[in-house]
Amino acid sequence: MTTHAKSAALSNVGKIRSNNQDSGYAGTQLFVVADGMGGHAGGDVASAIAIRRIRETDRVYTSPGDAEFALQSSLIAANQLLAETVFEHQELTGMGTTVSAMLRVGDSMAIAHIGDSRIYLFREGELSQITADHTFVQRLVDSGRITPEEAAVHPRRSVLMRVLGDVDAAPEIDTATLGTQPGDRWLICSDGLSSYLAEERIKKAMAMGLDAEQTARRLVKETLDHGAPDNVTVVIVDVDESGDSALDEPVTVGSAAAPLSFDSDAGRKQLRLPTILLHPLKVATTPEDSHFEPESDEYLAELIAEDKRRRRRRRITWLTALVVAIAALVAGLVLTYQWTQDHYYVGEERGTVVIYKGVQQSLGPIGLSSVYETTDVQVDDLPNYTQTTVEDTINAGSLADARAIVERLADASNP
Repeated sequence: MTTHAKSAALSNVGKIRSNNQDSGYAGTQLFVVADGMGGHAGGDVASAIAIRRIRETDRVYTSPGDAEFALQSSLIAANQLLAETVFEHQELTGMGTTVSAMLRVGDSMAIAHIGDSRIYLFREGELSQITADHTFVQRLVDSGRITPEEAAVHPRRSVLMRVLGDVDAAPEIDTATLGTQPGDRWLICSDGLSSYLAEERIKKAMAMGLDAEQTARRLVKETLDHGAPDNVTVVIVDVDESGDSALDEPVTVGSAAAPLSFDSDAGRKQLRLPTILLHPLKVATTPEDSHFEPESDEYLAELIAEDKRRRRRRRITWLTALVVAIAALVAGLVLTYQWTQDHYYVGEERGTVVIYKGVQQSLGPIGLSSVYETTDVQVDDLPNYTQTTVEDTINAGSLADARAIVERLADASNP
């Protein structure tokens, strides 16, 4: 059965960054998102070059295998273009880009992916992440060193291990072909969405019954409402059985939609490799520019060792804080108890007037007072109104005051 797609593409610079390093494309058969890295050193240029080269594959293919091969070849060709561009424009050294792309062939989707942009599939009310992030923390998750929850807040959660750029002549690209069916909704997004919007909120937006364009706007708006410190780009693809398309013609968004410029200005700075790519989960200032770290055993070992040291320091910090907190609590309890033992009051025990040391409160099952001195005065020998007063206890300012109260009670018991 041949299926068809309705799609939408939307990109926003976000609330913090000054330029949009993302690019997106929604065409007839092809759908792509690229997230540039290198900051003012050319992240916008990298994603634009990649999208412009990859969108040349937007045509009909006879088989999903042909489409998958075409996608992979176009990403490799884009990688070569980026290397050539850096060779001609040295000020762009260090630029690169992630790419997540899909080519629709009948009831199949051919996929090519590198980096930490993502492809999701929303089918029958369930949201599934189709691509795997090529990041350091994903390596830690895959090896069982940390949990996905810990990865979400890890200080190096977006250190990229694979990108297109001038760092690898033959980058490893993930490819696959998946079946699709009427009712499927596909999402391609940059990490400006996935890093700041929980999957549950993405799922909710995808399930609202809005069309592709409205859904894309909803996702971008929610990201902006959460602060949107990074650029955010969304491509939505809805699959149905009609031959209609929501777009009259292909749409390019983000930096690839603007004229390509290699001009160096005061805001650009030359960068060196290797460096690191860091995207804070939520920040109040400008996010750090994106950089790449090569996927080498030495560097991975170094990061893993660093992560172990960080976790050890965190455990020591928490243990120290716990010990200090317990010590402060114990000291507070001791001081509180000492304070209570400076107080006295007169009451009765087993029918006899006694002097209590402490206060009449308790901490759970622990009483804060005890009999300090027993007298010869019997409660039954006291006038009725005085008996009630003693049973309710009489506060004393000091031990001397308590003894004076007892003397008065003794006088009252022997009229």
